[in-house]
Order: sequence, then structure tokens, then C-alpha cells
Amino acid sequence: MTESQDLPGRDWLAAELADALDEEYELELEDAVVSEEIARIYKQNHPDALDRATYMHALIRLQSELIKLQDWVVHHKEKVVVIFEGRDSAGKGGVIKRISQRLNPRVVRTVALPAPSDREKSQWYFQRYVPHLPAGGEIVLFDRSWYNRAGVERVMGFAEDAQVEQFFHDVPEFERMLVRSGIRVVKYWFSITDEEQQMRFLMRIHDPMKQWKLSPMDLQSRVRWEIYTKAKEEMMARTNIPEAPWYIVEGNDKKRARLNCIDHLLGLFPYEPVPHEEITLPERIFNPDYERAVLPPELYVPRKY
Repeated sequence: MTESQDLPGRDWLAAELADALDEEYELELEDAVVSEEIARIYKQNHPDALDRATYMHALIRLQSELIKLQDWVVHHKEKVVVIFEGRDSAGKGGVIKRISQRLNPRVVRTVALPAPSDREKSQWYFQRYVPHLPAGGEIVLFDRSWYNRAGVERVMGFAEDAQVEQFFHDVPEFERMLVRSGIRVVKYWFSITDEEQQMRFLMRIHDPMKQWKLSPMDLQSRVRWEIYTKAKEEMMARTNIPEAPWYIVEGNDKKRARLNCIDHLLGLFPYEPVPHEEITLPERIFNPDYERAVLPPELYVPRKY
């Protein structure tokens, strides 16, 4: 029995809630080691940011609804794809973490593919994404997707004009095929301003815990801001189909963007409570002759904390 289970029922539940809040707080410690000057400027540019208590209350309520959505997807063998696109540092990863944070990883999984290998480059463009599509009772969150071709590949010169044009010709029919097969396709674009992206890049540069997020490709995307904007606008115009429309999330305020996106996602599904078998904890089999073995102390992790 753990220490928390020794507590009276109400105290134990309070401890579990506090642990959940601590988990979210760890995710929120994004600016802890950023220089004071940059932190001051950032706060200056976000004067109406949600206070932590309001944000956490709304987030936990939405996450409880996500659990209901997950149960509905499993019960009805639904197949769901959610695509998250946007500029670097727009907040895609943050909302994906909050969506999946309290869900079953066997039901809800995130796909973030690396750059294609030489072999994959020779394949049908959509081929490397197809194995990651959901089976019945699964939700797949794409942290970037096949829309790389219309965005970063096009802007950075990794795709020829003919390949981009072929993509625009193929992708609407590809997504219609997915929908006809029973897959629900949801597409989000996280939109931030030029100034906000610059601020977030500066914060990453000055934060040792987030510098890994900055690649040479990310830095080049700053140089090509206007080219990226034009590419995004054409992508939206040519791939916004009734079967799989785009939804734009205003992302300058991270917390509001997360809440708005999750709330909108929930509203797209006619989920409802599903029947559950009542769970009861079985009695432990007790053997009076059993003695727990004493293991060598070197097997234990040192208790430094």
C-alpha cells in the first residue's frame, strides 16, 4: 500500500488531483530559465493571459470530456484522424500534449514522422502516411502530415513545382477516399503573427531546455515568412473540401488556443456516454505461509530525493 492510499478517501482524492495539477504545471514551466528581459517583454505582449487557475479548471473539464469521446470512439469502432499544421512554434505540440495527456495511448497515438528516407522519396507520396492511419476504435493525431508537401517542402525547395501541383490534384481525392472508408478527418491550422513567432523563437534560443526544438529549417522559415504565407493561402484555397475542411486556430495566446481547439474538436463528434461494466476490486488471495523475499540493496534505485 502506498502512502497516498493510507490517507482517508477524500484526502487521497485531493492528493491525486494535486498530482494531476503538478503534472500540468511541469508542462507549463516553459519560461522558467528564459532571461528576465525576454520574459518581461513576453508578459508585456500578453497582458490579458488567462490566470493559471482559470486555465486549469477549463482544461481539466475538457480533458474529462475527451475521455468520454475516447470511450465513444472505442465503443463504436470509430476511426479518427486529426491533423495539426501551422508555422514552427505555433503551438501544435502543446495542444497535442494536452489532448493525449490523460487518454489511453493504445487508443490515441501521435504520429510525427521524420524527413523521408531516400526509399520513401521514391514511393507514392502518401504511402508512408497510410500505415499510420487508424483502425476501428483509434484516434491518430498527426503532428504535421502529408501537408508538408504544400508547406515546408515547397517553401524550402525540397519539392519541385510539378510535384506540388500533383499533390494539390491528389490530396482532395485522397482525403475523400479516407472519409468514404469511414475515417473522420479533422484538419487544424495554428495561426500566429510574425511578431509572436519571433518572440517564441527568441525564447527557445535562450532556453536550454527548448533549444532542441530549433532546427536550421526552423530558422530558415523565419527568412521565408512571406513565401510561407503565400504557400499556406494557396494550400487552404485548394484543399479546403466539404468532406475535410480546414479549421484555423488563433494561436498567439497559447492557453486560449489549446482550450478553443479542444472544445471545437469535441463539438465535431456526436459522442455520448457509453455503457461500462461496473469495476470492482477483487480480494487479494492471502497465503499465511508466504513471506516476501528480501532483495539485495544494490538492486534498488538510490533514494536521492
